[in-house]
This record gives sequence, C-alpha cells and structure tokens, in this order.
Amino acid sequence: MYAIVEIAGHQYKVQKDQRIFVNRLDAKEGAKVSFDRVLLTDDKGKVEVGAPVIEGIKVDAKVIQHTKADKVLVFKKKRRKGYQKMNGHRQYISQIEITKIG
Repeated sequence: MYAIVEIAGHQYKVQKDQRIFVNRLDAKEGAKVSFDRVLLTDDKGKVEVGAPVIEGIKVDAKVIQHTKADKVLVFKKKRRKGYQKMNGHRQYISQIEITKIG
C-alpha cells in the first residue's frame, strides 16, 4: 500500500516503514506527527483519488532527526568584466519515518 501525501507544500509518495527527507518540521526529534492531506491511496490495485483530498485518511510518522541538506553552490560570472560571485546555501530538513497509512 502506498499513498501520495502533501507535507510542507510538497507531494511525496510514501509507504509504511519508509524514511524520507522533508522540509524542516516544527516537532522535536522522536515526536509523532500526522498528515491529513492525503491526495491518493493505492491498496493492491484499489486506487482512491481525492478531490482534492481524501476525507478520513491520514498518514502517521515519527521524526527521526533534524539536519541540513547538501550544500548548493551558486556561481555568477560576467565574461570580460572581471565579475565573479560564489554563494552557497544549505537547506534545513527533517528525516521522518512513516509508521502508518490509514
């Protein structure tokens, strides 16, 4: 069984016992969180699609850790002008484990 759920503005395809990285959540490490914006579920070929969400279905998860993503480098340059600029960014993310769908 899998579900497509909206977490912090992004859509993820999740299954039970799966670990995923999402944008930083306002929960402590080890806390349980639930997401009720389930857009689609598939249970062995039986597909249920919401309009826009499915009522009565939620996805439960547990926050494993808070961390930072890999660094993204932004390099700007204008040719023949001597202009170069390097900038970097690391996004704050949370790792969660899906415990239950339904």
